Amino acid sequence: MPACPRAEFQRLIDRQRVTVDGAFRKSSHKLRAGERVALEMEIPEDASGPQPEDIPLAILYEDADLVVLDKPSGLVVHPGAGIRSGTLVNALLHRFPEIRALSEDDRPGIVHRLDKETSGVMVAARSARAEVELKRQFKDREVRKVYLALVLGRMPSAAGRFDWSIGRHPKHGQRMSIRTRSPRSAVTEYAVSRVFRDFTLLEVRPLTGRTHQIRVHLAAAGHPVAGDRRYGAGGRSAKVRFPRLFLHAHRLSFRHPGTGKAAEFVSPLPAELGTVLEALAPGPISA
Repeated sequence: MPACPRAEFQRLIDRQRVTVDGAFRKSSHKLRAGERVALEMEIPEDASGPQPEDIPLAILYEDADLVVLDKPSGLVVHPGAGIRSGTLVNALLHRFPEIRALSEDDRPGIVHRLDKETSGVMVAARSARAEVELKRQFKDREVRKVYLALVLGRMPSAAGRFDWSIGRHPKHGQRMSIRTRSPRSAVTEYAVSRVFRDFTLLEVRPLTGRTHQIRVHLAAAGHPVAGDRRYGAGGRSAKVRFPRLFLHAHRLSFRHPGTGKAAEFVSPLPAELGTVLEALAPGPISA
């Protein structure tokens, strides 16, 4: 299947859509003669790659090397299994058609990602040098990311750190967990920003970039993110209705791949999340 990128098969393995003799195996499994490999996937009608789509983008900054944007909640970053259109990549291809030459897979210009439900600041590459350098900065953990997260309950201290490895849930392949057979190191720092009666607003800094890292760490600590239906705090928590996941990428700092100068971009809290905060019962003043 040469039209399907290698990364897509890796995602199918991670999501337990690939079996060997009827059993799920890790990608490290060494095949033996006679074993039968089966996969479950949706074959796209158009295998030529993602197509440009006129989807509005909130651009915070752009130049010849990169674009910084404010991603809304509900927008998927790139095509994946069963999703071929309506993504950020489709929107970027319409606005910046030159990025198609950057990558061989379905993620041209994408150097990092946010969950579908998460809103906030993102950077994408427009030039080859920017794509290579930004990916290096993310890989080497030189990029500083700060999120705003409203969580259930009170944190045990004004600031803290979670150092729990994360991997696929042993039974639910669509979820991540600190209880996993394939752990990868994950570190998250937090600082209390504001305290309410039943909730706490945090500034959260992930030092690694694992899938669902912030949500998994906070849920494992007993303080799931408000509105998180996947990891323990659904649309209604403590008699408060949440329209969406209360997780927002607030600040992003990196070195510009062209100039080498430090750059920082901020996305203010979306109006729908600000309205939620205004409706919450106040708590004691945080330290």
